Amino acid sequence: MKNEESTLAESTPQNRSLWRSVFLTLLAIGPGLTVMLADTDAGSIITAAQSGVQWKYSLVLPQLLLIPFLYVIQEMTVRLGIVTGKGHGELIRIHFGNGWAWLSALTLIVSVVGALVTEYAALSGVAQMLGISPWFVVPSAMLILMGIFLSGSYVRVEKIALVVGLFEVFFILAAFLMKPDLGSMGRGLIHQPLGNPDYRFLLAANVGAVIMPWMIFYQQGAVVEKKLSKKALQSARWDTALGAVLTQVIMIAVVITAAAVARPETQAPSISSAGDLIRALSPVLGSWGALLVIGFGMLGAGLIAAIVVSAAGAWGLGEAFGLKSSFSSKLKDAKAFYGVFVVVNLVAGAVVLSGVNLTEITVDVEVMNALLLPLVLGFLLLIERKALPKEYRMKGFWRFSTWVLTLVVISFGLYMAWDVFHHL
Repeated sequence: MKNEESTLAESTPQNRSLWRSVFLTLLAIGPGLTVMLADTDAGSIITAAQSGVQWKYSLVLPQLLLIPFLYVIQEMTVRLGIVTGKGHGELIRIHFGNGWAWLSALTLIVSVVGALVTEYAALSGVAQMLGISPWFVVPSAMLILMGIFLSGSYVRVEKIALVVGLFEVFFILAAFLMKPDLGSMGRGLIHQPLGNPDYRFLLAANVGAVIMPWMIFYQQGAVVEKKLSKKALQSARWDTALGAVLTQVIMIAVVITAAAVARPETQAPSISSAGDLIRALSPVLGSWGALLVIGFGMLGAGLIAAIVVSAAGAWGLGEAFGLKSSFSSKLKDAKAFYGVFVVVNLVAGAVVLSGVNLTEITVDVEVMNALLLPLVLGFLLLIERKALPKEYRMKGFWRFSTWVLTLVVISFGLYMAWDVFHHL
């Protein structure tokens, strides 16, 4: 009897430690997956589809290689948020002053509005294929987002975002339904026509869109909002790594789907909207099949991105100006936080409903994000050195690799922006 009691007593602390580890892991999962699924937004889906149509499977390899880019950059935001307990905008204000904080916040808002325009445009495009007016879809989407945003709990917002974002797996289903040629796919992995300027531009468009300015603000704000402790750091890293893999699998699925559409005997279709992608897949999947698969995928991509982008803008502006910004705050106590959400969504919705050329706006948004990369990523690297204690800073080969990968992202983004301006 004594032996049994002794064994029970000895095992109890171990069980408690195990349950504590499980709890910390479950608590940390969410921000990385959410922001990565939002990264595969409507604009990214269209870029991947156009890549597959024009260059078939050649851009599958770059999508695979982009996984470490995504991880190392977003991992910095995780460490900064968990260790300092402060958002990105607040750290810029503390270490570089109000001027730089306000500049970063204002450029973030411009990026947020641009991203929201592409999300609403995609949702509107799918709705029009169903014969539904954009004047119904866009206001309805805004009201749904407002209800989610005013739920009073970040965890609730995150859960809703993840459920909606998982609709993106329909893109993976589309890739299987298209029955791609595995031999052509293998040859495409090897064939990289880097000498062709058109290929380089699409490559730059994919790389330059890997890190959006709002991604950094969102994930750092999310880990702060969840009050993750340093013990949860490793779990948060796994969350980020899993998200990086999943989002790139979805991008690869879109490239494969579009590549399978581009038959040798037919002219490759031009894909610049959700409607173009649905029409391109219709001969293989049928009109309703293409509409359902791509429609659900775009719905998930657009809504999760709209949630994440809106939250990033509200957090970033509040942090930069030293204002209260939290989902747990009541409306009367955080008017600026909720006000930013309303304003950016109203402006984006108005742009979509104004009748302007949304295809051109999508290109402009990509170029704008590319131009913002040096500012956003530059601050991220500098803050990592200034804000973190020595034991949490990057060291040795990891630091060298992160700097190299970050500079590659900046270079490709600037190349894309230069190429667009050069051809104006």
